[in-house]
Amino acid sequence: WDVLWRASIETLQTTITGTFLGGLIAYPLGVLAASNWTPAWVHLPVKAAMAFIRSIPLLILALLFVSAVGLGPFPGVLAITVHSVGVLGRFVAEEIESTDPRPLQALQGTGASPIQIIQHGLIPQVLPQMVAHLAIRFEMNLRDSTILGLVGAGGLGFYVFLYVKQFQWEKTGVLCLAIVLLVFAGEFVSWQ
Repeated sequence: WDVLWRASIETLQTTITGTFLGGLIAYPLGVLAASNWTPAWVHLPVKAAMAFIRSIPLLILALLFVSAVGLGPFPGVLAITVHSVGVLGRFVAEEIESTDPRPLQALQGTGASPIQIIQHGLIPQVLPQMVAHLAIRFEMNLRDSTILGLVGAGGLGFYVFLYVKQFQWEKTGVLCLAIVLLVFAGEFVSWQ
């Protein structure tokens, strides 16, 4: 039970930290990637970088970070952060590109600064979708972080891999059940 609780908490911490850091980086990058907010020489390279990040599978990112910084939950956090930047950044850019330009033009016509236009015209239009995308990404990251341990990035997956190698099927079954319950709980939270 001690392993189950420690590994579950480690998996949750990895998910929460990676998703939070990914969102912090992705939201400003999403603004830079929006074609209606930045010139082509800015948004095209940012979109290309985020597409490149998304093209790398999460387990490969975790392997790269395990080899760079060692075993444990930290490479899992880095992998989830980087992958979340690519996915959330794209969603943010698409939401910004689909906003209604009329409120933004009205604010600009009143002499509002670019920061005020973003604060009072853009954010109210995209915030609900950004929160929804973040909740969905959290649920997906929770599911993904349970298997990052297979490559040495800590959490429940590490112990599943360890117990499978030792043919300890009862412990493996309990941890697999814990993974299913944890992922279901994360999905239930994202419904709210």
